[in-house]
Amino acid sequence: MSNTTANLVALHTIVRREIVRIMRIWTQTLIPPAITMTLYFVIFGKLIGSRIGTIQGGFSYMQYIVPGLVMMSIITNSYGNISSSFFGAKFSRAVEEMLVSPMPNWVILLGYVTGAVTRGLVVGALVLMIALFFTSLHIAHPLVTFFSVLLGATIFSLAGFVNAVYAKKFDDIALVPTFVLTPLTYLGGVFYSVNMLGEPWQAISRANPILYMVNAFRFGVLGISDVHIGVAFVVMLAFVAGLSIVALQLLKRGVGLRS
Repeated sequence: MSNTTANLVALHTIVRREIVRIMRIWTQTLIPPAITMTLYFVIFGKLIGSRIGTIQGGFSYMQYIVPGLVMMSIITNSYGNISSSFFGAKFSRAVEEMLVSPMPNWVILLGYVTGAVTRGLVVGALVLMIALFFTSLHIAHPLVTFFSVLLGATIFSLAGFVNAVYAKKFDDIALVPTFVLTPLTYLGGVFYSVNMLGEPWQAISRANPILYMVNAFRFGVLGISDVHIGVAFVVMLAFVAGLSIVALQLLKRGVGLRS
């Protein structure tokens, strides 16, 4: 068996295991985010949105927040999936077996990231379908929509992988989502246009990477954005490249993985 074939078999095995894991506990991986986002649509979209009226670009408030809420569900689920899954494998010493095998580090990383991205995209599609019960949407730029969600899910899958590598106990997995991811998400333009903010808050918000993900996706769906779409994709690609290098280096050095 050639190295290429062996790597593809290894990659397929990891991805299949991750997807089977997601579907086996679907009541924990798919249903909770759907319920949470439905509540957001009812409370923010219907109750509060009816008082706000139209917002940027002449869209209803419900239409405006749908892309942000979909992206929020994608990044949180991508992050949560890989951080819990990889830490579980590390806790059970399964990672050590992979590291001493002929499997390249990039295969390990790609396998786990693909599984996490899959969960993020499935949850995002589910939330988008739920949103259609509350409002009508027309995808303005399909390719921008697809690549923005793909890059957003990939970025936070890689970030979740780094978190899992450094985590020493299960409580460490919850620290970053609680104290970093949640504030960044709510300050990332999900519920409002960053142009409504005064200085220095507008400048601070533009240092938030989630702002670029949310606005790239909003541009793909609605055709409006608070940031230049080219800048948004440059920022996202830079994060993918940087986090990939960090993750591969951590695997190569065995940081937090070899005892």
